[in-house]
Amino acid sequence: MTTKDNLIESAKTVLNSNFDEDKGFTIPCEGLYPFQWNWDSGFIAIGFAHYNTDKAKREIEALLSAQWENGFIPHIIFHNDSDTYFPGPDFHLSKLHPLASKSHRTTGMTQPPVLGFVLKELYDIVEDKTDILNFIKTNIDKVYHNHEHFYTHRDPNQEGLAFIYHNWESGTDNSPIWDDIWDTMNPPNYKFERRDTTHVDASQRPTNREYDYYLHLIEIAKEHHYDDAKIAELSPFLVQDPLFNAMLIKSNAALIALYEIIGDAADKISQLKQWQTKAIARFNEKLFNEKLGAYVHYDLRNEKQIEHVSSSSFAPLFADIPDEARANTLVETMTTKFGSENRYLCASFDPDSDRFNPKKYWRGPVWINLNWLLYKGLKSYGFYDLSNRVKEDSITLIEKYGFYEYFDSRKEVTENAGYGGNNFSWSAALLIDFLKS
Repeated sequence: MTTKDNLIESAKTVLNSNFDEDKGFTIPCEGLYPFQWNWDSGFIAIGFAHYNTDKAKREIEALLSAQWENGFIPHIIFHNDSDTYFPGPDFHLSKLHPLASKSHRTTGMTQPPVLGFVLKELYDIVEDKTDILNFIKTNIDKVYHNHEHFYTHRDPNQEGLAFIYHNWESGTDNSPIWDDIWDTMNPPNYKFERRDTTHVDASQRPTNREYDYYLHLIEIAKEHHYDDAKIAELSPFLVQDPLFNAMLIKSNAALIALYEIIGDAADKISQLKQWQTKAIARFNEKLFNEKLGAYVHYDLRNEKQIEHVSSSSFAPLFADIPDEARANTLVETMTTKFGSENRYLCASFDPDSDRFNPKKYWRGPVWINLNWLLYKGLKSYGFYDLSNRVKEDSITLIEKYGFYEYFDSRKEVTENAGYGGNNFSWSAALLIDFLKS
């Protein structure tokens, strides 16, 4: 077999090993993440679609089986019991919300809404179009209902941008971007037993003090029964995230395309287009920073931009948000700040910043899922050389170090530069898609 074939077979082994045949979902990796994670499952389904359509469908079905009655899709579904992860279902207490899932224990927060564009990826990948379209027909309204929830309950100014109330909702858990918000807070010192640091070097993970902030935000939400209006009023963390909203906008476009294929959905298409027009316009007005030449996060609580460049700053390329001139600006910023010859693209945070840490989770390492988004986005705008570099760097990192959760961006590192969980599902899934594209 060729190197490419060997890599694909290794990736399949990772995915198949992490898949729970009884419950129909895939853990991100053993020990560190023993449950089902929202956006992980979306990326995982893309990998499965290339060789096992049934598993791809079951992955999505397992995630949607825990959807709340109001359309909300949680960030973790506790299908199973495990003592290797904190905080678990007894801490989150999703049942505090009257419309929470009655059949599943979950968290009361979400993650970047990838399911819309994932359904479109499945449609594009799977050869049996009739079968996959029937699956999409069965599930697309649930994803639409999820988008409806964001624009109804997470957009208090009705401007087309959804807020997140917890850093875990961003997907970029301990990004240096949040440091500015932590400086405005002084939570208690909670007593808790970390489980993640028994699986991974503590120097690669958030600190205990950072966990105090994380837990405090959950306690505020729990106190108000996970009511979005109360959270919008009271949470010290209220952010419009460019990655999160770009995923929502990309998923809007995917739902429009799929509904047009399915037919008989004029009302939903019209509503999606209204959301889309407002969202893209406001995104460009509010989240672009001319000085930095990049999209940034907006602190809705304190009504100001958070002026840092991260890999999330370039995610709007994936969702066709910038015009051609602004796309050129983004590429210039990416190339200048992140693209030196001695680095792999794309570090998760500005390597020139004093907050950059190449080993610590979302404070600097390269992540395969963000690279996949950037590859697709750069390619769609015609930046073929840069998109291919992102793709090849991603493949090289996995080939060199294994299917890790994240990787050091520095090419001169001589020790193992794969960090976090090993045999990580979305790294395996998206490698398959890279090698098939």
